Amino acid sequence: MVNRKESLDLLKKLISIKSNYFHEKEIMEYCYDWFRNNDMNISYHHYIDDKVTNFNGINIIGEIKGTEEGPVLLINGHLDTVEECTGWSKNPYVPEEKDGKLYGLGALDMKSGCVAAMMALREFKRNVKNFKGKIIYSFVSDEEGPYGLGTNFLLNDGLMAESDIALVTEPSSGFLHMKTPVICLGARGGYGYSIKIYGKSSHAATPENGINAVDEAGKLLVELSKTVPVYDEKLGYSSHCVIEVKGGGAACSVPDNAEIKVFRHIVRGESKATIIKEIDEAAKKCELKGEYEIVFREAPLENADGFMPYVVDENLLEIDLLKDSIKKVTSKEAEIKYFSSIGDFNSIASKLNIPVIIYGASGDNFHGSDEAVDIESFYETIEVIYDFLVKYLAV
Repeated sequence: MVNRKESLDLLKKLISIKSNYFHEKEIMEYCYDWFRNNDMNISYHHYIDDKVTNFNGINIIGEIKGTEEGPVLLINGHLDTVEECTGWSKNPYVPEEKDGKLYGLGALDMKSGCVAAMMALREFKRNVKNFKGKIIYSFVSDEEGPYGLGTNFLLNDGLMAESDIALVTEPSSGFLHMKTPVICLGARGGYGYSIKIYGKSSHAATPENGINAVDEAGKLLVELSKTVPVYDEKLGYSSHCVIEVKGGGAACSVPDNAEIKVFRHIVRGESKATIIKEIDEAAKKCELKGEYEIVFREAPLENADGFMPYVVDENLLEIDLLKDSIKKVTSKEAEIKYFSSIGDFNSIASKLNIPVIIYGASGDNFHGSDEAVDIESFYETIEVIYDFLVKYLAV
């Protein structure tokens, strides 16, 4: 159905365009032109974060309207990548085919998913003249950055508000390190925060006259490590990861300040309030001296300082249809899984209160050196998305 060479050539072109987060202008313009050249509706969405990052960002967004009333399906993907890491054995911006894989930065996460969506949408528009509802498609910037600015500004500006359900073409199989088709029906959430500890300086020869903030930070870290993770039957256990510890004083003085930075993954039933509670309880148990302050990162938009967990009902019609499409295209049964970390899918699910399905290709080393997508899985993703659209919307 879909021209495989054309699809792979498009993916190679997108990989060759460097688009680490905050530097997406060139790839947005290329994809905008691609949609225009294929006679598909597309618009730029410009946004400015003048509160935290001072970043002027670009998304592209379009829609295909049906001939009858019906569901509004949102298809979302991000065109940015992480920064190039060390350890690559290949040029990350020169796509290379080897042993059934295509190597390059963003090949898996998630330029393959974006191209799969683009090609499937084009074929749907060409071949299906009568369908119910509407498809909104958005390809965003800064998903890999600290705030998911692209999707959050689209949500803030109401451009996704009509959506009844969403399909995010992130590499679900690649996320789970699986070769078989995977549908992710939820993800843990998370918050980044700091604990600032204020002690009292004194001469290092008489430490008893001061309050050593670094010592107190160590005590608090030990107590926090004893926190019992919360278990969710779908999402697994919550977790916390200490990102950084810093503090100090003069050369021969008791340090009067320290700071602990943490990223805390949460499951259903947890929130910013429960995080604060566990820190307060840990500080009490370790008899923390001095004062402390809990600081969550400043957000560019309201309710954009963290990510809430979510789970999709496995019994939805859309899940059954997607499973059928996967079986038809791949001759394999899809596995239902849940992702352990965060992404734009959390923001869409929590802010629109809609089901968000994650489905995409398999591959290796997302966020790492020698990132690669399985080429056959990439082709299958295109076919599955197209077949799903036809099953779900065609009349």
